[in-house]
Amino acid sequence: MTVSFRGIIPPVCTVFDENGKLDRTGMGNLIDFLIDSGVNGLLFLGSSGEFSQISAEERKEIAAFAVNYVNGRLPVLIGTGSLGTREAVQLTKHAEDIGADGVLVVNPYYWPLSEENLLNHYISIADSVQLPILLYNFPELTGQDLSPDFVLKLVDRCSRIAGIKETIDQAGHIREMILKVKSKHPDFAVFSGYDDHLFNTLALGGDGAIPGTANFAPELATGIYQAFQDNDMEQAVQLHRRLAYLPLLFKLDSPFMNVIKEAAKLRGVDIGTHVLPPGKQLTRDKKGEIEKILKQALLL
Repeated sequence: MTVSFRGIIPPVCTVFDENGKLDRTGMGNLIDFLIDSGVNGLLFLGSSGEFSQISAEERKEIAAFAVNYVNGRLPVLIGTGSLGTREAVQLTKHAEDIGADGVLVVNPYYWPLSEENLLNHYISIADSVQLPILLYNFPELTGQDLSPDFVLKLVDRCSRIAGIKETIDQAGHIREMILKVKSKHPDFAVFSGYDDHLFNTLALGGDGAIPGTANFAPELATGIYQAFQDNDMEQAVQLHRRLAYLPLLFKLDSPFMNVIKEAAKLRGVDIGTHVLPPGKQLTRDKKGEIEKILKQALLL
């Protein structure tokens, strides 16, 4: 299966009003900013999209708005992972029905599943649609790693599994995923989730990143990706050194969607910064820290 997902795909924040409802105007402003910045696709309802704080019906509403608003300007992925297989299948079918180009599916994050049950979970989702499916490996939050051996076994059995977002702070894990899975399935796309692993992911033959900082600093990640395409390693290194400051932002709060939204607003994107509980608004001091880090990265 030929996969069109490559490059930099921001995990787009969901913009809410003060009542916790979808702010369509603000959401449109953020989408337009990202499209104009030259990213290669958009992911909605990933971790940065606060999918874990909202109901299945709200997820469907946001997904439908996003696909309709993007209107074919870029490929769109929808996050459809869930604790249970039935809801994940339902959300994935909905993504297909509304015209999404693919889905990103995190593994269930309450029970640690046996390998057989985890395989069956993903195969059940894949068998329910014709869409390409990207796995979402985030063991720090799910408690269960999608190992390269497991992923290879899954891809061998199911051609619709088209790639993976590797949100793991281990270069060796990403390296093994590329060498073990892509060597047998060249079209399988490997993306870094952590921003500062973009450089080594590309250097090892990976395909790009799905980085939270691309919500407010897309030019750094897209610049690194383009420099690799142009074989301009000097430019890639310079941008990587600027990007290296940005993960410091994520230490300011947890969950950190408030940080991403405040950073986007500081950079001139016209959005509100409301987040859903248990997240909360940032203090003035922490907003000052965001501004300081953005200046270190030469973004202000």
